[in-house]
This record gives sequence, structure tokens and C-alpha cells, in this order.
Amino acid sequence: MVNKTWRIIPRPLLETILNNHAQHHRVPQPLILHGPRGVGKTTLILERLLERWNTGPHLTGYVDFAQPIESHHPAHGQSFPWTSWSNCPPPPLPALQTQLERCLESMAQTGVKLGTITSHQIFTTLNKWHGLNATLRRILQSNSKSSKAALSDKVSNSVLWGRAVCAVSARLNVDEVDGIVEGGKVSMEEVAYFKEAMAGLRVAKEVIRVQQGWRRNAVRDLNRVGGFSRSLANSATDWPCLLLELLSSGAEIDYFQAFGWTPQEAKMHMVDDYFSPSEWNVVVEVLGPSPRHLFELYALKQSNFYQKVMDEKGSTFEDIVDAYLAFLQVTVVNPAMDKALSLLQKFANDARNGKIPKDRLRFGAPWRHPPRTDNPALRLEWAKLQLMDFVQSLVNTEFGVNYLADCSLEILDDPSCVALVECGSNIVVSEDAGEPGF
Repeated sequence: MVNKTWRIIPRPLLETILNNHAQHHRVPQPLILHGPRGVGKTTLILERLLERWNTGPHLTGYVDFAQPIESHHPAHGQSFPWTSWSNCPPPPLPALQTQLERCLESMAQTGVKLGTITSHQIFTTLNKWHGLNATLRRILQSNSKSSKAALSDKVSNSVLWGRAVCAVSARLNVDEVDGIVEGGKVSMEEVAYFKEAMAGLRVAKEVIRVQQGWRRNAVRDLNRVGGFSRSLANSATDWPCLLLELLSSGAEIDYFQAFGWTPQEAKMHMVDDYFSPSEWNVVVEVLGPSPRHLFELYALKQSNFYQKVMDEKGSTFEDIVDAYLAFLQVTVVNPAMDKALSLLQKFANDARNGKIPKDRLRFGAPWRHPPRTDNPALRLEWAKLQLMDFVQSLVNTEFGVNYLADCSLEILDDPSCVALVECGSNIVVSEDAGEPGF
């Protein structure tokens, strides 16, 4: 398929596809619009679709991560590169972070104006993931010299939050208030409601800024000794993650939901346009409703290889599925498992050299006891056992571990979990043997 020419899709048809995707969005997976340079992909989205995607109940953000590349972007008076973006100097990470945060902040502010994000909702979401007592006290004390004496140790987080929000709300100027209501005719109660929610966003951002400041020395020390802390690394995205959670919880039902297709949803999309009912029964039994696998299998079905196989006597659609599984095993699974094994071996070596905190290696699971000798063969065997044990445990739970809802974040301490996440691996599970294929 690599040697095939680009398929020409008429613009009205492409507009219809993109509009249907935006207005009836059922899955969080991205829709990838891929094509040659200069055919109008970005122009189509920005000039014809984006405005429509922000009407009615829909809210869409647009972030151009190439914009910080000043030598190759029209925003800086330059033209786009003639070759791949990968040949350009990478944009600075703080610039990308700022772009993403500004977009999400703008969307959250729109949610406030629509009345779907409230100060109470912000407090509840923030309090779920962050300790607030000491942080809110620090914020209140920094804003008022007399607040230190006025704060009792028995004051609850909600009371501290209310005081901080009131203090910030009182400092909003007239222009900022007009920006909230956008000149509309609203009651004084509604203005106060919007001001409180907008002030809540500012307090939440200040809470995270203060907490990140407290972690700065720890990050500096880890960088100095070459160590790593997942909690510190994750804290770098605390603010955009909070905004995403607020937007998700504030969205209307049927407009922002679903984590992947259920078999029934996938069948509705795929049968009869892409697969026949008999073909679909095979696909959903072997591969499940993963949009990625469905797309790749359909692309294989459209290839010359499919016709060649089907012309052979006795060949069936199952042979195409087997060929696709073999392709995944060779090109995706095996390299991913090799990378995961190398990451686990590195973890064992780091533990032997004292780069892993002792508290992390103190109790329980076998992964907390890596080999103590400098023996590469022994480290490889240990890594294989840990990876097999983790994958088998995941299979036994039917891939149903909701570690966020169960407050089971310690699963991310397991180096096997981290390795599989970092290498973006795909695991093929044999239904007969019940064991993952490597």
C-alpha cells in the first residue's frame, strides 16, 4: 500500500465527514486528517469548520503546536517547511505548555459563562487530587497581613476556599466583569455567580502554582543525582489535567463521553459499510472494537494482498485476520515487548545503583526485589518474569482495572506498568492458552 497514490477526496465529502465526527463525537480517539502538503487541510478546518464547531452545545479548542517554530510558521512571517516538520528544530516545551493551557483556560472560561462550571465544582475537583489546607492558608496569608491571626487551625478547607475566592472576586475589575457577561443583560445574582466561578479558576491555578513551587527543590535535587519521581513528573501537568476534568464533568451528556466503542457501537458504524455481518463476527471476537485495529484491517481488506489471498482456493476472511495478527506480532508487539524489557532491565540496574528510593523497594511484590548482582542475563530473566506476571494479572482482570476510581495509583509504581505505558505496547492475548504473546 506504500506505493499507492494518494486517494483524492472531494472537499464537500471531507467537510461532511469532519462535521459528522465533530457533531456526533462518540469516542475520544483522534480523527487523523492526513494528506500531502498544501492541499488545504488546515485551511479547511480553520476557515470553514471551526466556527461551526463552536455553535450550539459544541465547544472546540484549536492548538497549533507548530506555531512556536518561528523560522517556519506564517504567524512569524515565514512559510511552512517544504519537508517534514521533524526536520525542523523542536519548539521549546514551555511554549507548547503555554499554548495548551491558554486554550484550555479559554474553554473553561466559556464553561463558566455557560453556567456549566461552578466554583463548588472547581473546589470539589481540586480537593479530590490536591491537599488544599496548607496551600490555601499560604495564599490567604500572602494576600493579607492580618489573615494569619484570623485563621484558626480548625477552619475547614471549604471555608478557606470560600475566603480565597471572595478575596480574588473582590479584585476583579470592571473590564473583567464585562468580559464575563459579555455585555449581556443578566441579573446581579448571575453576575455574582459568574464572578465567583471565574475567581475559583484563578484560585485553583494559584493553588497549583504554589504547590509546584514547593516541589521545585525536590525536582532540582532529582535532576542533580539523575533520579526520577513519577509523582513529580505528573505534577507538571496538574493545571491542564484539572481543566480537562472540569470540562469533561461540565459537558452535557451525549456530547462529551464514551471511552472507546462498545461492540454494539462499533457494529453500528462498521456493518455493512466496511464489513459484512459474518466478517464482523470474526473481527469482534478476535480483535474487539478497537478503532485502530478496525481501520488497519479494513485498509488491508482494500489492498491487493486481500484479493490475492481470497483468490486462492479454500481461503477465507479468517486468513486475512490471521495475517493481520502476524503483522501486529512482528511489527508492533515484539518491538514493544523488547523495549519494555529493556526499560525493566534499566530499572533493575538503577535499583542496584541506588537511584530508586528505598521506600519504593521495601515491601511486597516481587518487582520490589530486583537482582542485586551486576548480571545482565539474570536481569533479563527477572524482567521477563515481571512483565509476564503483570500482563497475566491484567488479563485475569479482563483489562478492567480502573485505578483512578479505585484510588489504586500504586499500580503506577510497578515498573512493568510504566514500561508498557512508555513503549505504547499492544498485547496480543491467546484465547486458548490464556497467555500474552511476546
